[in-house]
Amino acid sequence: MSDRIIIFDTTLRDGEQSPGCSMNTEEKLEVAGALVELGVDIIEAGFPIASPGDFEAVQAIARKFGDRTTICGLARSRDEDIDRAWNALKDAEKKRIHVFLATSSIHRQFKLKMDKPEILQRAVDSVKRAKGYCDNIEFSPEDAVRTELDFLTEVVEKAIEAGATTVNIPDTVGYATPKQYFDCISHLKKHVRNIDRAIISSHCHNDLGLAVANSLAAVEAGARQVECTINGLGERAGNAALEEIVMALRTRSDFYGIDTSHINTRKLCGISRTVSTITGMLVQRNKAIVGQNAFAHEAGIHQHGMLQDRSTYEIMRPEDVGFTGANLVLGKHSGRHAFRDRVTHLGHALDDATFEQVFSDFIALADKKKDVYDSDIVALIENRIGDEPAADQWKLISFHTSAGMGTIPTATMQLQQGESPVRCDAATGDGPVDAVFRALQRITGIPAELKNYTVRSLSVGQEAQGEVLVEIAAKNRIHHGKAASTDIIEASALAYLRALNKAAAAQALPQPPMHPQHSR
Repeated sequence: MSDRIIIFDTTLRDGEQSPGCSMNTEEKLEVAGALVELGVDIIEAGFPIASPGDFEAVQAIARKFGDRTTICGLARSRDEDIDRAWNALKDAEKKRIHVFLATSSIHRQFKLKMDKPEILQRAVDSVKRAKGYCDNIEFSPEDAVRTELDFLTEVVEKAIEAGATTVNIPDTVGYATPKQYFDCISHLKKHVRNIDRAIISSHCHNDLGLAVANSLAAVEAGARQVECTINGLGERAGNAALEEIVMALRTRSDFYGIDTSHINTRKLCGISRTVSTITGMLVQRNKAIVGQNAFAHEAGIHQHGMLQDRSTYEIMRPEDVGFTGANLVLGKHSGRHAFRDRVTHLGHALDDATFEQVFSDFIALADKKKDVYDSDIVALIENRIGDEPAADQWKLISFHTSAGMGTIPTATMQLQQGESPVRCDAATGDGPVDAVFRALQRITGIPAELKNYTVRSLSVGQEAQGEVLVEIAAKNRIHHGKAASTDIIEASALAYLRALNKAAAAQALPQPPMHPQHSR
């Protein structure tokens, strides 16, 4: 049994199924690139038959990254699904087709209306069809945890016999407990006669808050692939969180004896922020590994211990996961060399043009606030990276707001679209931020409904930058925008305008059809 764990990331497939987390192809490519840099073994890029958009995204990821990591496409046990998955994946050097079919009695009776022999035959036929396209085949008996153990054993054995090289044991509805899941994996290892010809994988959902615990129990029982997502994204309560799985195995290597050295853990916080920004799903402050409070110590006895020796209250180093907190680093007199050194230390490689823009933003920020922290610098970088404006996008030229008790909140905005003349308009609202949003809609002509508006502090003190995340609905599509500034109204205007620009870019695109059922 190998001591190396295979990290199978399904952020772009199962994670995207989380309500409100839909991503377009460009956004999926950005996340896929970050996953490649992180070092994951397999990227499940989507469900190609679900929609033209999903097919396009899987195909684009396969073509761009399929020589660096294995790209996987999901398919139901149907010929048309398997064929579609292959067509999306075929240009990748490293590829995997992932076939699934429900096996539990409740799914057999109410969803599939198939008996056990039919399930067995369908599983065998689908694996064989996929095997005709490529050698790397994964089979998942959906709702495996609620499947009778003797029947699950038979299905797994037949799937391996048909050509499956990985057998995944999904806890589709998050029903398992660690002991039960351990026993299930152990039973398969003992009773599936050809189990040595396949890798056992775990896929756990978090409905009872046990996804990570169950995944670790599976590893302890002999599973050598873990399916997980960044920030634990996924349907309902989510999936096992990749960052928690990796750091648990690394921190407790004395217990598990598992090698995770291929994962560049210093990229964990960075990719967590990337996924959070793209999906609009904020990470809770006390989230393990990547939360804002993950390495915060407020209790006096904790602080005293930390001053004596960090290991008293820290079981891992913040820098090992790329954590950037309130580390005071620079001020207004810091030069380019010191700033570039800090940017590099934070894990960012900027081209000269982008670096100059970020450095200019840094000087402007340093004039506004006395101290600049790591988290401030990360926000400045994120404000610039991936925000290359298209020629027809709207840019904020200036704005003015007035508000107060006994007055009508008003916002006056100046925007420019490409090289067109600057346009000015004003609006009133229920507060200055609402007035800003209404004025932006008046000028751009893009009707939108604000679905979510979140503000959080990026560092400490009165002068801290505020980060604003907005979610809008425009023509039945969800779009996100994020911006940071010491002026929260400015950050709100920039974030909302970015969301409106995304809505404008998407209006010409056809509405994708609804996804078929593909929960596992």
